Amino acid sequence: MDHFELRNGELYAEDVPLARIAAEVGTPVYVYSRATLERHARVFREGLSGLKRVHLAFAVKSNPNLAVLRVLQREGYGADVVSGGELERALRSGMPAGDVVFSGVGKTARELKRGLDAGVGQFNIESEEEGRELAAIAAANGQVAHCALRVNPDIDAGTHEKISTGKKDNKFGVAIDEAPGIYERLSALPGLDMRGVAVHIGSQLSDLAPLEKAFTRLGQLIADLRAAGLTVTHADLGGGLGVPYKAGEVMPSPAEYGAMVAKVTADWDVTLMFEPGRVIAGNAGVLLTTVIRVKRNGNRDPFVIVDAAMNDLARPALYGSWHDFDAVRPKDQRMTANIVGPICETGDTFAMGRDIEALEAGELAVFRTAGAYGATMASSYNSRGFVPEVLVDGDRYAIVADRIAPEAITDAERVPDWLA
Repeated sequence: MDHFELRNGELYAEDVPLARIAAEVGTPVYVYSRATLERHARVFREGLSGLKRVHLAFAVKSNPNLAVLRVLQREGYGADVVSGGELERALRSGMPAGDVVFSGVGKTARELKRGLDAGVGQFNIESEEEGRELAAIAAANGQVAHCALRVNPDIDAGTHEKISTGKKDNKFGVAIDEAPGIYERLSALPGLDMRGVAVHIGSQLSDLAPLEKAFTRLGQLIADLRAAGLTVTHADLGGGLGVPYKAGEVMPSPAEYGAMVAKVTADWDVTLMFEPGRVIAGNAGVLLTTVIRVKRNGNRDPFVIVDAAMNDLARPALYGSWHDFDAVRPKDQRMTANIVGPICETGDTFAMGRDIEALEAGELAVFRTAGAYGATMASSYNSRGFVPEVLVDGDRYAIVADRIAPEAITDAERVPDWLA
């Protein structure tokens, strides 16, 4: 459920008509619903209510907007971060450093030191080399890094290949059969507190079976580590639950997920850590856009050209992803059309041959389920600016990220004197 609904023939975000936001802020613009963020955060937590010790860390990469993070911080969520920049965002949003999990396959020495100095709660180590580097930095400064070793269980998540992270040819984690030796060697290093293991096999999962298989393998690893006399108090199960991008799609619910986790982990006796992202933020946002014109080419399907583009919402161009496309003021007419943006790339295509509500130049529409991996993946390709972001709260809204004009981006560039 989300809070983007038709009222008297017009699409609203909570109690604010989207047409009002378009008129006052301009398009394209991302619009988030606070009520939806809060509801999804609570439903996910309730889905895990059968578990004893739980730590929730929102995957900042899915939506790093400070206002979004503040909403989730108030819901008791920490942060899963994968860069120094995301760490700073999490801290600035008010999330305690101790509730931050620092993940990521390529953490630099500078980022590791910043995480130590900030006091992050856990580093998810991706390799023995990273663990040794972190240990040296920590020991040199009289610090201790609390760590989990991320393992790669070689399981196909059944999702898009570009967001699958748990197969043996993916760059993430250490091979699960090599994990016991690596864990033991890292546990002996001063500066490291090896306290657990972590796994994350991919994003937008529509089936719980691959997750259950991965968690079962992780449980056996925990048993093996303990049998070798090693300490395991935490298990990070990552994120990955999918959301419905197409009307009528059914995805596993947090309650179904929680029941599966409870069954698999019943005898683990650990603090279970989770890193939800898309499942919290995905349906909490839309990308509001204006039709520039409708281009008709003979008997072919017309092109509905909108002012949003692949630089604003990259998922369709990157992954061939579906986003429902709805008119803000629908009429009792339909059309079959190709929905495209203005960028000089054939890849700037959101949908081909899509059955949509009839639209004409100047009318408003939304790409739904754009609250995760939307604005965060934007670029300035074709010298376009960055679109603003708005957070709605009941009958009010606030701009929570300014529009960055192309001129402002150009102003950050310099021509050297020797080219004057």
